[in-house]
Formats: sequence, structure tokens, C-alpha cells
Amino acid sequence: MTASPTPTTAEELRGAGLRVTAARVALLETVRDGDHLGVEAIASGVRDRVGHISLQAVYEALHALTAAGLVRRIEPAGHPARFEGRVGDNHHHLVCRSCGAVADVDCAVGEAPCLTAADHRGFAIDEAEVVYWGVCPDCSTGRSS
Repeated sequence: MTASPTPTTAEELRGAGLRVTAARVALLETVRDGDHLGVEAIASGVRDRVGHISLQAVYEALHALTAAGLVRRIEPAGHPARFEGRVGDNHHHLVCRSCGAVADVDCAVGEAPCLTAADHRGFAIDEAEVVYWGVCPDCSTGRSS
């Protein structure tokens, strides 16, 4: 029995009902290769891959990819939006109060949505968004020296 081949980025875009363009392919690959990137960093990565792209085109592509579920947008309070390629697993995030670094952390406990609301008030809950705040190891080391 052979495993099915991993779909190409273009195939994933088509499968999500999106038009395949060099910019969208480069953007999705940049987000997946990055680590919770902001829009400016994504634009820079796309430009390195395909040449000029406007910031507006980056925003539009990110919106389309997020709506299609290929990219996840996170917005830690007080910080600009960041984007990641890890989708569909309801993981959470650690955010450093000092430098703003963001790291993934797997689901807290239990089955998705990871946390059971004490009173769901009639909502059909399918996702929980948890952000853990603290100080990252680099900033902790800097504070103690």
C-alpha cells in the first residue's frame, strides 16, 4: 500500500477554490516556512520569491487564504496580526510580554475545543482560542543578567 502523494501548493489552492497565482503560491509557502510572521515580513518573503508585490495584494491574498482555511490569523492583544500555516488542529499560543515572540503550544487538555465552557449559553462551540502570556527564555535571561 502506497501513501498518497502530498499535494502541491497549487493543488491546495485549487482544492480550496482559489485561483492559482505565483504570488499566492509564494505567499502560502512563505507563511508555512515562517514563524508567526507579520504582514511586512510576509511581503518581504514573497518579494524574495517572485519579485514585486504590493502590500495591498499581500493583504488581499492573506484574507483569501485565511477565509479558505489555508492560513490562520492570530492577533495577540496589543500586537499586530500574525499569520501561520498550522491550521485545523486548534492549537494555542505563548506570547512574550517583553519582545512579542509567539510560539505554538498544543491543546491544553481534552478534546477539541480543548476547554469546556462552564455555561455555553446555547452556543455550539467548535473552537477555543487560548493565549498564554509570559516572558520568553531569551527575555528572562536578559532580565537576570
